Amino acid sequence: MRSVSALPESPASSLQEIAETVVRRARRQGFVRPKEIREELASAGESPTLWKDVLAVARGSLNYRNGRYYFASPVSERLRQEQDHQASLAQTARRIMGQIKEAAGRSERRSENRIDFVHPVQVRTEDGRVFTLLSRDISTSGMRLLGTRSLLGQKVKVCPTGGSDDESWSFVLRVLWTCAVSDDLFENGGTFVEAHAGE
Repeated sequence: MRSVSALPESPASSLQEIAETVVRRARRQGFVRPKEIREELASAGESPTLWKDVLAVARGSLNYRNGRYYFASPVSERLRQEQDHQASLAQTARRIMGQIKEAAGRSERRSENRIDFVHPVQVRTEDGRVFTLLSRDISTSGMRLLGTRSLLGQKVKVCPTGGSDDESWSFVLRVLWTCAVSDDLFENGGTFVEAHAGE
């Protein structure tokens, strides 16, 4: 005959299911209280004293604040993919910056690992127009271009002058700001959307 002096240990799978139910309830309501967690345990035939064990299982999805456990939205798959994409862009940009510094025979360190890069570049707009502009500098997240037109809001492909798809590097740049520096002369700053570094 089993002793009643100690409660049987709840299987981990059972706690996992209860934790998932609690998280769904928190998502639906915005939060759950300890009392509601104990209610979920009781309705599943488990001891209400295990409510802290349920919280331990669900800790990645719940945040405690003022006596309540609020649903914490996990990082969405789309956001995770965007973060991975940005990290990949930065890595490619660092490779290209290394090639540029090596070719120039100098190294300069600034915030965001930005380097001076004054060089003619070919810029192709989404509607197929091609312009030659002058790059100003490049960082792991973007670059600045100097030319006779504002490119504000446009997505452009940037590669070395006379470049083609087989050049050593190219970027797709989203132009986020433009500043008129003199009559018919504009500085355009943008962030990388795509990057390619040749081997």
